[in-house]
This record gives sequence, structure tokens and C-alpha cells, in this order.
Amino acid sequence: MIHLGATVTSEGIRFAAWSSSARRLWVSIFDDSGTHEVERPELKPEGEGVHALFVSGLASDTRYGFRADGDYAPESGLWFDPDKLLSDPYAVEIDRPYQYHWRLAAKRSEGVDTAPLMPKTIARPLPKPLASKPPLFQPGGLIYELNVRSFTKLHPDVPEAQRGTVAALAHPAIIEHLKRLGVSAVELMPVTASIDERHLPPLGLSNVWGYNPVTFMALDPRLAPGGLMELRDTVAALREAGIGTILDLVFNHTGESDRLGPTLSLRGLDAQAYYKHLPDGRLANDTGTGNTVACDHPVVREMVLDTLRHFVRFAGVDGFRFDLAPVLGRVDGTFDPDAPLLQAIAGDPLLADRVLIAEPWDVG
Repeated sequence: MIHLGATVTSEGIRFAAWSSSARRLWVSIFDDSGTHEVERPELKPEGEGVHALFVSGLASDTRYGFRADGDYAPESGLWFDPDKLLSDPYAVEIDRPYQYHWRLAAKRSEGVDTAPLMPKTIARPLPKPLASKPPLFQPGGLIYELNVRSFTKLHPDVPEAQRGTVAALAHPAIIEHLKRLGVSAVELMPVTASIDERHLPPLGLSNVWGYNPVTFMALDPRLAPGGLMELRDTVAALREAGIGTILDLVFNHTGESDRLGPTLSLRGLDAQAYYKHLPDGRLANDTGTGNTVACDHPVVREMVLDTLRHFVRFAGVDGFRFDLAPVLGRVDGTFDPDAPLLQAIAGDPLLADRVLIAEPWDVG
């Protein structure tokens, strides 16, 4: 599979997205504030569902999103609507948090351009990969599961500007506390970007736990305003203190929810491929959240693997906890311990020695 997402070079940026059934794809390029769309060149089909384009003259920190057009028949799993700005599934950084708004779920016939409501993906070159090191955590050690915001938000010894962020975990007061408890590894509840479920904002509530992702690699700017480097530096500081880091990742569903949910990324690019559907065209709901990511699809499988490799290669984490893990091993609706994705993780040179924790149930 060709590299997807944004590849930044000294001459410009190459944008690439995958869709098996979109007729046309564009990249919307925005100004530095992310508020004004300045260009919308069309991506070119390159075969096997890949659409790509090199745009010369663009530099690091360019803000962008994708748009896709094709058939619109939600009852058949087709949600194409060029008015919907879509986050790059391979986004590594976004310029602001996702916020639910009912207009994100507007029908195509309503003609709602969602760009003003959507965070923009920031195109940046990735840092130098870290030297491969074995996980610190060993079986029998103590894992401390924590929510980054709740764990550090009110700590009096942490500088106020750092409280509630990933960087706070690297503060000496936090590390000393963890060492006193005998912690071998911290398991961070989701720190990737998520969105509130639609029933929460009218109640004045928000999803503090983060188990409602939009894309899988981009960190939540509220939890990691310093982006990938903030996580990388924190993991390094914890490791120096003898504490490993395990990330809780949610691959089983996304915040696009059910048929009434918002169109944010995968749904607008190729819902039929990225999500599981029932024979009558309805979204499968093995997760209880309204949708189920099709982890048995080759493109989805590669995206999951790329995400895991990304956090090992560029952040140095010890391993992962998989939310509703059976979804990763479902083939034709049945859990298979030898499912292609599970076999690929076990056989991957970068992932085979990582700590892997499975939440052992789903709704299917």
C-alpha cells in the first residue's frame, strides 16, 4: 500500500487518501488560521483506490482536509458529500479539538459546508524515529491506569499551564508519586482526538474519557498541546524513571456513530469499506456505539498496523490496551484468534515484543 496522508518535502506536500468508491476527491487547503479555504485541487486516481496529488510550494504547518464525491445513499452505506470537510485518517496533528454540532450530520441535500466546524489537519514532517528498545514492563509488574486530565488537573506541585496534559506526567512530583506506589507502567486512557456523543452537549456534559475517536493517530490538543513531541518527551522521562507507557487505543468504532451521526472522516471517504454493514445495508453495531470499524478489511488492517507502528517508532511506548478487542479479530461476524490483523500484529518486527492488553468482549 502506498503511503497515505500528507508527506512534507522541501518542494511541497504530497496528499494521498484511499477510497474504493469515491468518484472524485479533493484536498481543501486553508490559510494559517484554518478559517479560509484558499485552494481545492483535485486528487488524481493512482489505482487500487488511492487518490493522490503533489502540491508544490506548500510548507510544513499547512492546514488541510479532504472532500469526496460519489453516490449518496445512506441506506446502502454511501455517504458522499463534497460539502463535508473530512479529517485525514492518517492525521498526526489537528489544530483544535473536535466539537459536536448538529450541522456535522446534515443531509447532502441541505448543502451545509462543514469546514467552519471542523478542525484542520496540520501537515508536518515526522520526527526522527527512536532507536528500538524492548518494553520496560514485564509480566507481574504493576500497571496504573489513569486519565491524563483527571490525574494531573488539580495537582498543586505541577505548573498550572501543564495541569491536565500529557506533559504533566513527566513532572518530578508525578513521577515520584508513581515510584512510591511501585508502578511499573502507566496505562493512559485515550489521548487521541475524540468527539462528544450527540446526546451530551444538550445536557451540558462532555465525554471526559475519550473513548469516541475520530482519527487514530492525532492527539487531542487539549491533552497534548505539544503534539507528538509532548508524548514522546513524556514517555522518555517516564522510561528514565523506570516506568513504561501503555496507550489505550480505540479501533473498534469511531465518533461518527450511527446513521444519525456526524460525517467527519471515514464515513465521508468510504463508509462501505471502513465500517461493517448488515446484509440490508444498515451499520453493524458490535460495539454499542452505532458503528463497528471493519478491521478485517485490508486497508483498515494496514491503518491499524500503521498506527501501532507510529506510536512505537515515534513515541517509544511499551505497548497498547485494545478497547473492545474482539472487534479486531472478527472475520465474517465471528471472532477468529487467527484473524489476519491479529496475526499481523504478532508477526510484525516492530510490534511483536510490545505489551498487548485486550479488553475481552464486545456486543457482537
